[in-house]
Formats: sequence, C-alpha cells, structure tokens
Amino acid sequence: MHQVILYTRVGCHLCDVAKDVAVPVCADTGAEFREVDVDADPEDRAEYGDRVPVVVIDGVEHGYFEVDADRLRRALTG
Repeated sequence: MHQVILYTRVGCHLCDVAKDVAVPVCADTGAEFREVDVDADPEDRAEYGDRVPVVVIDGVEHGYFEVDADRLRRALTG
C-alpha cells in the first residue's frame, strides 16, 4: 500500500483544493493519506516554505501547488 503525505498550511486555498482532489483518489486506490501542516514543524517549514501544497508518495516528492487526479491515480496504481 502506498503512503501519500500532503504538506499544507492553514488558510491555504490551494491546499484545500489539493486535499479535495487527493483524498478521494487515495480512497479509491487504497493508499494511506496523511495531511501535515508545515507550520507545525520548523524542519517542514524550512523544507517546503511557501511551496505548499506538496504531495509526497512513499517518501518521494510527486508534485506541488496543484494535484492532478489522473496523474496521482497513475502513480498510485502503476
């Protein structure tokens, strides 16, 4: 099973949109989904800064700013 982490920030509209796309794709593919607030950890904030949302699949960065449902689904099922 794949693990998807979505790095977000409170009050980020793009983050809300990304989550709305990622959650159903993860549910459909059986991937584990977790959301992480970058501002809760100084290391995450330093790593991702203003480049949120960031999607990480199994520890590898998949993309940022937008989540393409078809691309995410291919990554999780391929």
